[in-house]
Amino acid sequence: MKRIVITGAAGQIAYSLLFRIAHGDLFPGSEPLALHLYDLPEAERALEGVCMELEDGAFPLLREIQIKTEVHEAFKDVDLALLIGAKPRGKGMQRADLLQENASIFAEQGKALEKGADPNVKVFVVGNPCNTNALIAMHHAPKVSRKNFHAMMRLDQNRAAAQLAKRAKQGVDQVAHVTVWGNHSTTQVPDFTQATIGGKRDVIQDREWLTGPFIETVQNRGAAIIAARGKSSAASAASALVDAVRSLYTPTPEGEWFTSAVCTDGNPYGIEEGLIFGFPCRSKGDGDYEIVPDLPWDFFIKEKITLTVQELISERESVRKELL
Repeated sequence: MKRIVITGAAGQIAYSLLFRIAHGDLFPGSEPLALHLYDLPEAERALEGVCMELEDGAFPLLREIQIKTEVHEAFKDVDLALLIGAKPRGKGMQRADLLQENASIFAEQGKALEKGADPNVKVFVVGNPCNTNALIAMHHAPKVSRKNFHAMMRLDQNRAAAQLAKRAKQGVDQVAHVTVWGNHSTTQVPDFTQATIGGKRDVIQDREWLTGPFIETVQNRGAAIIAARGKSSAASAASALVDAVRSLYTPTPEGEWFTSAVCTDGNPYGIEEGLIFGFPCRSKGDGDYEIVPDLPWDFFIKEKITLTVQELISERESVRKELL
């Protein structure tokens, strides 16, 4: 039985996610599931309501639901940790402030992983700033392989693929070989140079659009959604998280890859070690992955990657006290 902890379980992303998990969308096959729903004590009543809805869904694979408001209890014996909960950015708050506010949260969750989770637990961080939050959690869980930590950049890949499909007037299923390098922020690098549409390269010939509006749209999509509907992109984030987890447990088709932000230790692109960075990855379907090597960077992409690396290094330095 797969035992899964979901933090921020009373929030909007989790609400869009939990019923897909219970339906069995995360893993191929029909493995039974146990859910640990974790949130702050003041959210306990809301969690009870979510639990009732999950029960009423009568999902055959869902064998157990536990409500948890103590972090170490929540992480006990879990095989998969989906770290969604984080303090959101308030009015006037800078990104550096947000990093500081969330550092202690993810340090504590890392300690809970270290103390109670299965040693081979897979960890996906969604709460922003997700790359550096994942780095903090990873630092505090040294018994868990550093390879097992992911920051979710699948939403960025999905956004990039959708924009390319829309521009080419093709179905999004025709788009492949999209990578989003670096940080889940406005410095991320949606790489169009390797993308194929309908199996062909260079379908979109408008380089000015690709290097301008395309990248800017993907980088700023989250803010645009908040401006349009007054709320963050909870449903698409939940859908992307399903895609991200499932990619580790489904063999990647030959010649294809998916984006995940993973530890840079030993990476084949020369990115500084000790960061969580978006790379092209592939999996044999066993929960592990490898970084796809040897994808070329043209001058434009290389220049953009330099900027996102610098931002991640700066973020790491701003939370250095949590990494000591």
